[in-house]
Amino acid sequence: MSFNTITEWLSFNSSLLLGATWETLYMVGVAGIVGFAIGIPLGVILHTTKKGGLLENIRLNSALGAFVNIGRSVPFLVLMVAIIPITKLLVGTFIGTTAAIVPLTIGAVPFVARLIESALLEVPTGLVEAAQSMGATPLQIITKVLLPEAMPTIVNSVTITMVTLVSYSAMAGTVGGGGLGDVAIRYGFHRYDVTIMAVTVVMLIVLVQIIQSIGDAIVRRVDHR
Repeated sequence: MSFNTITEWLSFNSSLLLGATWETLYMVGVAGIVGFAIGIPLGVILHTTKKGGLLENIRLNSALGAFVNIGRSVPFLVLMVAIIPITKLLVGTFIGTTAAIVPLTIGAVPFVARLIESALLEVPTGLVEAAQSMGATPLQIITKVLLPEAMPTIVNSVTITMVTLVSYSAMAGTVGGGGLGDVAIRYGFHRYDVTIMAVTVVMLIVLVQIIQSIGDAIVRRVDHR
């Protein structure tokens, strides 16, 4: 394919690709924000309610752990189909970009929770014991010791989640979820357009690289170890 042909092709399909990119960013952004808002506190609860934790509660920990394990074990495509009634109840439809946010968020929450729990496990127990010896409350230990000390790993976990959501959003396109995955399926696969398939793959790779680079830069800024 000549340079002029590529230029003409991009000019003709630019609005389609830009619109699909915006839809992907919209899905990933909203699902990420809601997923973090629920998943981070859930991860903190999992860590603090375990045996020997700040707020030890074995029953609560077991119940939440089972919920998280079930959520992580269900393949995303199966999850999208399984929660169609919930999606339709929340947004009025199970097709489209906004509808895809529901399974993306539900898929992100247990993923984030386990990553945050793992991040908090890396905080030296000596720091927690020192804070306890000085009379700090569990809330103070969580907000002033655990979370700040685990911040580099938490940021890295956020980055991993965002990258995972990009791949999930591409899968959502296979069932009419919109975004770059939808373009790749409808225009690339169904119409046998290898070029548009290749371009959407490249755009997804670039998007992932941007997210990873931003995450790595933030980790370097917050890591004072």
